[in-house]
Amino acid sequence: MATITAAMVKSLREKTGAGMMDCKKALVENNADEAAALDWLRQKGLSKAAKKAGRATSEGLVGCVVEGNRAAIAEFKCETDFVARNEKFQEIAANFAADVLANGAEDFATRVEADVKEAIATLGENMSAGRAHRMELSGEGVIGSYIHSNGKIGVLVEIIGSDDADMAKGVAMQIAATNPVAIDESGVPADLVEREREVQRQKTLEEGKPENIVDKIVDGRMAKFFKEITLVNQPYIRDDKMTIKDLLKGATIASFARFELGEDNAKEEDAE
Repeated sequence: MATITAAMVKSLREKTGAGMMDCKKALVENNADEAAALDWLRQKGLSKAAKKAGRATSEGLVGCVVEGNRAAIAEFKCETDFVARNEKFQEIAANFAADVLANGAEDFATRVEADVKEAIATLGENMSAGRAHRMELSGEGVIGSYIHSNGKIGVLVEIIGSDDADMAKGVAMQIAATNPVAIDESGVPADLVEREREVQRQKTLEEGKPENIVDKIVDGRMAKFFKEITLVNQPYIRDDKMTIKDLLKGATIASFARFELGEDNAKEEDAE
């Protein structure tokens, strides 16, 4: 039997909001597998979190630039928010996004290595270039962009079939706020669908629902799940009487990119 540590219990509690003893029992029942324990808590109706949360820990900024039918975003990381608010740091972050626009995302960190070292020497704090993404319209349309007020979340979205810049910005804001898994149901990973269906099935059985209606209940809960995680089916944050699909008025979302500082670190920690 695997050893259950206090740190493991604490981590699971932070991600679910469940009680400490329930978290410990979940880990015991699932041989210290945190992902399985999280599902177990949800099946028992003990988790207060609908999905696994990852707390952003890195400081820095997401730089963004849009020029006509092309756009780019890039991360510039540092140790403290104090440095992230420095005017020089902000200027470098903007320059990094411009570099990605001009030269692409591949080898971005290598290209700006000298600039990062110079910034470290100037500002006296460890820094690094993070992820980068360049977007180019694949047809007639518009690119929407949004940088959250704290500079730590950046979004680009490619919309085909419309030139409405205000609508495109609204969709970008939606992505920043809700962090959708996919544009529509077809883009949701099959393993995620299978896992969620099993969670909902076990949860329904735990609730004591009759066996002959379990599948129907699960189908309804999966429909709600897809509505929450797929962009076009989400209620619009500015007007919840319409969905993003309604907002698009026949236009389509070809792709989107969302960077949140620290989320890559959280994923690495979850994988350990």
